[in-house]
Amino acid sequence: MKTNPKGGGPKSLSPPVPRIGTTRSKPKKTPESTAVASHKTHSTEEIARLAYAFWEARGGIGGSAEDDWYRAEQEIRMRS
Repeated sequence: MKTNPKGGGPKSLSPPVPRIGTTRSKPKKTPESTAVASHKTHSTEEIARLAYAFWEARGGIGGSAEDDWYRAEQEIRMRS
């Protein structure tokens, strides 16, 4: 059994008792927040595809993944 570090005997091992009126519920997703999240995911996938295309175009030689990613982000931003 664990002891209470402040003294006073054994530490209680019972689960905490929920307090009335203090429960929190998860916020519901609105259609707008869902659309924003899916847009970000789509953009990330698009950036990844374009960055990979840059890597392929130079034959996988030289450069860096970070540079390709940044270049792809810039290009996609310019299109929008």
